[in-house]
Amino acid sequence: QVQLVESGGGLVQPGGSLRLSCVASGFTFSAYGLSWYRQAPGKERDLVATISSTGTIIKYADSVKGRFTISRDNAKNTVYLQMNSLKPDDTAVYYCYVLVKIRNWGQGTQVTVSM
Repeated sequence: QVQLVESGGGLVQPGGSLRLSCVASGFTFSAYGLSWYRQAPGKERDLVATISSTGTIIKYADSVKGRFTISRDNAKNTVYLQMNSLKPDDTAVYYCYVLVKIRNWGQGTQVTVSM
């Protein structure tokens, strides 16, 4: 079965950086696009960034453009989200997502941006 395991979250001060990782298994990783979503308390889960199977097509939410970078390593079955210039509004649980027959989500990793 599809498994997505996120890591790399934590507490960081405004202006700081974090790199999230999502290790995938149970499907042919190199054949699928993947995405990062986030959900803040009391809010809906929103798309942050998406990357195509080959990494050639990438899209970002307007709120993170110029600060976040999504990438993937098909040899390691891993997708990354480099987050720079973090703001308190970036505080959320971040989820890895892939559509393989059904919607598949990881367990999420908490990112907290605070003094």
